Amino acid sequence: MTSPYPILQVQNLRKTYGKILALDGISFSVDRSEIFGLIGPDGAGKTTTFHILGGILEPSSGHVQVLDRNPRKARSAIGYLTQQFSLYLDLSIDENLRYIAGLRQVPLPLFQERRDKYLSLMNLEKFGSRLAGQLSGGMKQKLALCCALIYQPEILLLDEPTTGVDPVSRREFWDVLAALAAEGVTIVVATPYLDEAERCNRIALLYNGAIQQIGTPAQLKTSLGLHRLEIRTTRLQASETALLGVGGEVADVQTFGDRLDVLVKNPEAGATQVQELLTQHHLAPDSINPTQATLENVFVTRLRQQGSEPAFIPFPRSGLPVSQPDYAIFARNLNRQFGTFQAVKNVNVEVRYGEIFGLLGANGAGKTTTIKMLCGLLEASSGEISLGGESGNLRSQALRRRIGYMSQKFTLYDDLSIRQNLEFYAGIYGIPQGLRRQKLDWVLAICGLAGQEDTITGQLPGGWKQRVAFGASVMHEPQILFLDEPTSGVDPLARRQFWRLINDFAHNGTAILVTTHYLEEAEQCNRMSFLVAGETVIEGSPSQIKAAQPGQLIEVVPDRTQAASDRLKQHLEPWRVSIFADRLHVVVDDPTSGIPQIRRLLTSSGFEVLSLRPIPYSLEDAFIGTVQRAQASL
Repeated sequence: MTSPYPILQVQNLRKTYGKILALDGISFSVDRSEIFGLIGPDGAGKTTTFHILGGILEPSSGHVQVLDRNPRKARSAIGYLTQQFSLYLDLSIDENLRYIAGLRQVPLPLFQERRDKYLSLMNLEKFGSRLAGQLSGGMKQKLALCCALIYQPEILLLDEPTTGVDPVSRREFWDVLAALAAEGVTIVVATPYLDEAERCNRIALLYNGAIQQIGTPAQLKTSLGLHRLEIRTTRLQASETALLGVGGEVADVQTFGDRLDVLVKNPEAGATQVQELLTQHHLAPDSINPTQATLENVFVTRLRQQGSEPAFIPFPRSGLPVSQPDYAIFARNLNRQFGTFQAVKNVNVEVRYGEIFGLLGANGAGKTTTIKMLCGLLEASSGEISLGGESGNLRSQALRRRIGYMSQKFTLYDDLSIRQNLEFYAGIYGIPQGLRRQKLDWVLAICGLAGQEDTITGQLPGGWKQRVAFGASVMHEPQILFLDEPTSGVDPLARRQFWRLINDFAHNGTAILVTTHYLEEAEQCNRMSFLVAGETVIEGSPSQIKAAQPGQLIEVVPDRTQAASDRLKQHLEPWRVSIFADRLHVVVDDPTSGIPQIRRLLTSSGFEVLSLRPIPYSLEDAFIGTVQRAQASL
């Protein structure tokens, strides 16, 4: 049943905290069953907006209605997932659910019915007795969503619900959201991941407390007025330098691992200009392929047009670039046992100086265990390791000072100021006193925290904490750098700055091993490997891994998205079908027979197929297909 009014209505909403203007007259509405994305960098006003919509904060001015009433009076109909996991880690899944149901006075028969329904929907029905503290990141978020659903809210507010969640669990989580929306639940979600925003029906770009643009993902990409060229060349750095700032058709240039992404005004004229410029510099590319701009292109370009992109500040180097012919990181047949459990199985890793290598896998695949063995924090059960040419004592002080390590969890001290944290790490790494001020000033500048060095670190938002942690890990100019999910929870603009810095270190000879759950940024790696259950299942450049995928990825636009997805999943393995707003991504092994079969299956079931076309594999599609096939063969 369609509501005669928007479920959520916001008009000229303003919120101030003293002299700070957090929201500057934003307006938007959300319809029933819509998935609406609120996208913006740290400090844009997303969480403040959620607090007002959830009836936690009062606006300074403006008009807000939720279900045709004041948000405070609608709180019983609102489910709210905050950024921090707020349930009880020492209670089981069932105990957490019963606790929330009791608070919300859900009758026992209804509780049992909803408990069974939602745990089944989240694939958690077998884990009711498991403690929440023993769940993976993805399972914790699913449990939090179950707790929000147990009292059957009409509206879900989700503030960055998948930060730190692996790609397989993220996709499952979003498929659950699509199923909930099809049942009539209205969802407002904030996310720093622009590939997730593709799954929203509409999105609003929020910056500095103001909405810059609202529309469907397709509308926003079309309104950009720019096209993307993927440039393949063996001389990436030189080609990027030749194209930066040339003007004409070229609007933006960025390195992505084994390719350049160039935004141009016209694809034909742009390709011609790029070809001519690179040829003039004796850098003729291997290939130039036009493709559609991404939402990340839209987000970054809109903020750059406002002068909001942070300036690139080169690292103040005191030494010469590293130039080594041998491997910086080398591991052969690496194994690690924890009792009877084998976490890592015969893993091989080779990373040269100046190379960015990605180690990717779902939660529990063995990535962090592998990194800890490679950098000497955890002893290998068996296998050969060489780090910086050292294969004996990986814990030596001399070797440690050549290594930088940014762990998955924020490792600085929350009760110290930013300056105290940085001075502590400068002392640990033996940075000379005469250079410390310059290095500390650089970290503060890249974090956008100049003049705020006495701020207590625990008061910073997660994205800013990550930036400070990165700065602390590279101040001493490491020759080898380990980055374990460095941009978790970081907004797209800051993530772009992160990767410019990471690439700058690689260009100066640093060997970098990185893990990430954000597959679009994994495209920045020169090479990568995927781990499944502690084993390497595929390795290569991003292009090689995508090209190695069997079958074909199909984009299908049916008239009823959720129902069509349900129908296809009755005939295909569920991982092969995923919802992206008003369309489906479907993986078929044999496109010759698979594509007609999909069309027949949908049309014979009464669906209208508005569009059906082959599309290239993204790295996320390749990752999920590789992982699912490997798990099926275990």
